[in-house]
Amino acid sequence: MAAPDRMDERLRALGLVEAQRTAEALFAGITARGLIAPGRSEYEVTDRIGALHRESSVAGAPWPGRLVRSGRHTLLPCGQEPRADRVIDVDDMVIARFGPLLLGGHGTDFARTLVLGDDPDRLRLHEDLPKVFAAAREAYQADAGISGRELHEVLQALAAKAGWSLGGWQAGHLVGEVPAPHPRGARAEAYIGPDNGRPLRRTVQGGWQAHWLLEVHLVDEHRGFGGSFKQLLALI
Repeated sequence: MAAPDRMDERLRALGLVEAQRTAEALFAGITARGLIAPGRSEYEVTDRIGALHRESSVAGAPWPGRLVRSGRHTLLPCGQEPRADRVIDVDDMVIARFGPLLLGGHGTDFARTLVLGDDPDRLRLHEDLPKVFAAAREAYQADAGISGRELHEVLQALAAKAGWSLGGWQAGHLVGEVPAPHPRGARAEAYIGPDNGRPLRRTVQGGWQAHWLLEVHLVDEHRGFGGSFKQLLALI
């Protein structure tokens, strides 16, 4: 099989960007309809999101399993499912995580965080999520040879400077990789993590350019809440 040419790469990148826009539109619909609300369980909200998705004209399907996490469940890293259902509280942190959403054969993962109530610490963490993501992306764009380990170290430093811990053992993965819940079950080179010393800018199987999903998962382990901001690191 011939290696992809520039047009192939361009079409793939455009497909990934459009899939992410689809995810953003779905999240906007979720918030506009108030689907995430106190008194509803995580499973109930998941069902409501699934119904909204099926009503839309969006291709593909959300990632199977629980799509929202609240309270202490927000401390768990991507790929590790909570053991029990939980009812969302009036003062709560809620992560909405869904993907891969498929569009024209291209898929992307996506996560955003909502704050219910007016707790200042939860609100501050919510505000820090996109700021840390933007700062990490700037570090990636500034260093053409940056490795997964180095970007992970950048994220750890940014999280600590903001007064948070970085949740989980990894902070993102190759597009198309299913996140493993534990490093023993993961290929280090497929993750933005401490064991990946390879440059993030490289080609992967089939000669395709590597594209990455970056997840900023900030947590306050003492108070028992966290938040996530996950999307494509960079494309076009």
